[in-house]
Amino acid sequence: MPVLAASLPFLGEVVGLFALSALIAYVCTRIRLVPIAGFLLTGVMVGPHALGLIQDPELVSTLAEIGVILLLFEIGIEFSLGKLARLKRAIGIGGGLQVGGTILVVTLAGWAAGISWASSVYTGFLVALSSTAVVLSLLADRGETDTPSGQLSLAMLIFQDLAIVAMILIIPMLAGTGGSGWGVVGALGQAALVIVVTLVLARNIVPYILEAVAYARRPELFVLVVAAIGLGTAWLMSLAGISLELGAFLAGLVVSESEYSEQALSEVLPFRSLFNAVFFVSVGMLMDVSFFLEEPLLLLGAVVGVLGVKALITTASALALGVPIRTSAAVGLTLAQIGEFSFVLERTGRAVGLSPLGFGEAGEQTFIATAVLLMLGTPALLSVGPGLGRWLQGTVLGRLSEDTDAAPATGETELEDHVVIIGFGPAGRRLAQVLHEDDLPFVVVDLNPRSVKEAREMGYQAIYGDATRGPLLEEAGIQRAKLCAIVVNDQNAAYRMTHVARHENPTLQLIVRTRFLSELDRFREAGADVVVPEEIETSVQIFAHVLQAYQVDPNEIEAQVRTIRNHDYELLRGDTDHGENFLLQGLNEEDVRTRTVRLRDECPAASRTLNELALEENYGLTVLAVRRDGDTHSAPGDEFALQPGDRLVVVGSAAAFAASADLFRVPESGRIGTSDGNRTGASV
Repeated sequence: MPVLAASLPFLGEVVGLFALSALIAYVCTRIRLVPIAGFLLTGVMVGPHALGLIQDPELVSTLAEIGVILLLFEIGIEFSLGKLARLKRAIGIGGGLQVGGTILVVTLAGWAAGISWASSVYTGFLVALSSTAVVLSLLADRGETDTPSGQLSLAMLIFQDLAIVAMILIIPMLAGTGGSGWGVVGALGQAALVIVVTLVLARNIVPYILEAVAYARRPELFVLVVAAIGLGTAWLMSLAGISLELGAFLAGLVVSESEYSEQALSEVLPFRSLFNAVFFVSVGMLMDVSFFLEEPLLLLGAVVGVLGVKALITTASALALGVPIRTSAAVGLTLAQIGEFSFVLERTGRAVGLSPLGFGEAGEQTFIATAVLLMLGTPALLSVGPGLGRWLQGTVLGRLSEDTDAAPATGETELEDHVVIIGFGPAGRRLAQVLHEDDLPFVVVDLNPRSVKEAREMGYQAIYGDATRGPLLEEAGIQRAKLCAIVVNDQNAAYRMTHVARHENPTLQLIVRTRFLSELDRFREAGADVVVPEEIETSVQIFAHVLQAYQVDPNEIEAQVRTIRNHDYELLRGDTDHGENFLLQGLNEEDVRTRTVRLRDECPAASRTLNELALEENYGLTVLAVRRDGDTHSAPGDEFALQPGDRLVVVGSAAAFAASADLFRVPESGRIGTSDGNRTGASV
């Protein structure tokens, strides 16, 4: 043991760093402050300018660099070339105006103040970028990713992330260490050539590699291959003189073109989250608290200046796209902070002798403190944005702008109020057939690539991946789903899936097929609403429960079940070509939007009155009835006190259910592990 301790002198610092980060992030979560703020505050506390608990800042810097690489790799997977093409107008025009306008204004302001043009342009680069990690995290938490302001914010963030490539190449030129203007053009041309070659080669090779690995059905092998592709591409790009960050982004873009990208993303996210936390801690470590106390007016001026410039230019850029002022103003405040990649550029500039506004160390500390304060203030800015936008809509600006809330076209329609079918064996196939014939939305998830391929050939939306992973279920839209049916052979995997799915969406109706009656209580404790013992009747019961969830007439459900039984279950076994259509009559929108939500012990909604929850005022959800001990209380009043075990019949949009999830979610001290190779097992 002493030998091991001597060989890892930094282990104590790393453990202390993670422990303190987890503690402060937990406190921030409890007070509804984004965890990134906790990581920044942790860095300020443990940094050399405060408590000085970290003696090896180079170690933190190295871990932070890995975090940046993994973050860009994840962003590349999520973007995909197709998504870039669909958002091209919002990205090219909106993002171009936002970045170009910010750089121009900051450069002119610096030049007017007598600062060199090189330092002014460099400062413009730092200010122009917003925080992809902070903004996307907050939008997801608030359920606003798919709103008009969320989509436009995403488009501008994409342009910013792409603009980093040119900025990293131009910074050495600004410092006079990278040659002439023609050198910039040559460097950009070389970078473009390497990028094109990489994409062409990788798009023709990587999908086949991932497919071969997927068919091996070994998750640990899949993780290793994805890591090798991501880090390997970044390394090869660096050998060609291009940044590791850009290489990681391109690697993610390459993987995104594979039909196995969702599983790749779910494997990367846990590692990215870990190292990304270290990145924000390292940012906080750079902040000198004494400088903050010595120059409060300077920092206040810098914060107000950056906030004003970015909010105004971003708002004007959105208006140029024909977006109404209420949405444009919300986007302006959403992107008003300084981003994490500005710190990457700051390190690049520092290495060649550049500093913000040419002020040296004072400029660096002003930049760091301004960035940290604006990141901490972003949640408040997002909350203020909609109100400010509505107020501006009533002014002359509202009359001049187009009155539409159309989001940038993405060419994609996200599923909502749908069914997530985990497992595509005979039971899963039959359920999918019934839902398809009755025009009910659903998505299939399976770890067997052959099953996923067959589902797609049938015209179904299907995702390859391990459904014991929360990020994979997020890709299936679990937060917006009405129902989830788990029909896999591996009972341990099914138990973990139940636990994760219930945590991801506490308002979901969860149906699980199990083998033995003795496992009923186990699955119910994990969060299952309906547990169906395994027998030939399984499939009948599962899709009957699904149709009941959509308020289908009981007589019609019984008629369908009777049809199957009359054919001696041949339809379920697939032994016949009898293609009877199961047509649902009288299914309306309110049926689809209605859910029955059970209040579990310790969830925040339990033991509170409906007036205290204010579901309709805060979320747009209407409680139609409360079922308790076999009795139904229709249209309960505001003073109706809820109890654990109650079942609330609630109607509302999928987005409203997603936004209210924390009210019905049981706090957890930890997740169920995903051992045993993380395999979901064969579907049945």
